[in-house]
Amino acid sequence: MGQKTVRFSDLSGELITRDDTLARIVIHEHPELGDTPVEIEALADEAAVIEKSALRVAVVEVFLPGEEEPRRVTMDAAAFDKLASDKPMSELLLTARPVRAARRTRAAAPATPRGISYDTLEHAGEPHKGRITEAERELVRDHLDAINERLAKQGIRTIDPKDPEHISRYGLTGLAVAKAAQGD
Repeated sequence: MGQKTVRFSDLSGELITRDDTLARIVIHEHPELGDTPVEIEALADEAAVIEKSALRVAVVEVFLPGEEEPRRVTMDAAAFDKLASDKPMSELLLTARPVRAARRTRAAAPATPRGISYDTLEHAGEPHKGRITEAERELVRDHLDAINERLAKQGIRTIDPKDPEHISRYGLTGLAVAKAAQGD
């Protein structure tokens, strides 16, 4: 007795009858995606449509004065190109200097020791380079006032439920709407 594996496209539900028509798609970022990439299977023709539909984007980090953390922005490449008014963006990018490592001054906060868990009330909401876990998001949503009080006492930036970057980072959409309704 043998077994037969039947595959279906995760996108359309169509039967995938041949291995040479099977495409693997890895999703790294999506508004509905958690912290880890996921993969799906689809027909090669469906995957080709994804590639043809791709947007040309620029992903930039904006470092504003007085803010510890940069704001990461994804925008249409053509709109970004239009921001260069002195010379074409292609020329500007060719002559731009490579990114340099940020220097830490003595006044800067000490480097974060390894092993800190941001999934605890003791460290949730602190700026860090790693991905925000759902546990940290939940702590920030459930204990925002207490976390902001702790952050302020430590001299660390607080979490603003009206800041689009913080709303996205900590999943504060519902909280931001509630705060706006209260007039905060």
